[in-house]
Amino acid sequence: MKTIRSISHPMRFGLAFFAGVFLTLSVASAAEPALKPAASAKDIVLNGDAKCTKCHDESDDAKLLAIGKTRHGTKADGRTPSCVSCHGESDKHVNKPEGVKDRPSPDVLFKGGHKSEAAAQSGACLSCHEKDAQRSHWAGSTHESRDVSCANCHQVHAAHDKVRDKRTQPEVCFACHKKQRTEVNRPSHHPVLEGKVSCSDCHNAHGSVGPKLMKRDNVLDTCYQCHAEKRGPFVHNHAPVTEDCTICHNPHGTVAESMLKVRTPFLCHQCHTPHGGFIPQIKGAQVPGLAPTTPNGLGKGTTNVTQGRACMNCHTEVHGSNNPSATNPTPQFMLR
Repeated sequence: MKTIRSISHPMRFGLAFFAGVFLTLSVASAAEPALKPAASAKDIVLNGDAKCTKCHDESDDAKLLAIGKTRHGTKADGRTPSCVSCHGESDKHVNKPEGVKDRPSPDVLFKGGHKSEAAAQSGACLSCHEKDAQRSHWAGSTHESRDVSCANCHQVHAAHDKVRDKRTQPEVCFACHKKQRTEVNRPSHHPVLEGKVSCSDCHNAHGSVGPKLMKRDNVLDTCYQCHAEKRGPFVHNHAPVTEDCTICHNPHGTVAESMLKVRTPFLCHQCHTPHGGFIPQIKGAQVPGLAPTTPNGLGKGTTNVTQGRACMNCHTEVHGSNNPSATNPTPQFMLR
């Protein structure tokens, strides 16, 4: 058998060429997986969130990804925003500049020590929600003018937004409104703590044309949403009732029954001249066993007026009456 040395020169050149080609193909085949381009990042929760989720993934930012359980994370809705929609492009945050020790914050940051100004935070939300009827009066409202942002009350990334739940909403409001927290814990109060009434039943935190952020144009119309029987019309109206319920009541809670600011008859005496008890005594007559009164009926001798008595013992219809016997503007108009 001839060895390779006995093969002619052209034949040896051909074998060497094919051996080189075979070796090159073998090396290329082994290195092929490493030469493929890296797979592009995929959206995890929101449409177009791959820019952020390549760092903020499930390993350490589970709370952020919980937005997928909210309305803001519904991919089936074409209005669903992406991370960029709320936080901005944030190029410097994504691509940390050279020579910078700490990574810059996103363009709009809602929480943390370097959070954006309230106007910038609310502006990101209003870019979608400004057209909603409930938020049409946000500009110039009490909360807006005092630099309260949407994120101060709402939890966008949480599956359960406390302020949107009637049972947990007061907890959010009481974080600032501490006086009202005290009042709703008084014996006579609206069933706020019981979860039957919430702050948003009466107030629109996003702004309104009424006083105290009332949902309606005034206090009366707001109260009449539930207390329609007090609206009337009546033949004889009680003036405070047609003006403002809070003249007599504190809707958040009091120690007097029916959420009255002061128990009767002292509440009534704030407008009406005190009277009652034994009529001759009020007129200044000397009554055995009772101290004399001053000419105007006020004095030591009238202390018996308030003992176990109230104006409503007789004047039961204090919100208005249809009693036909009331022919003059005396307290008789509130008789049954």
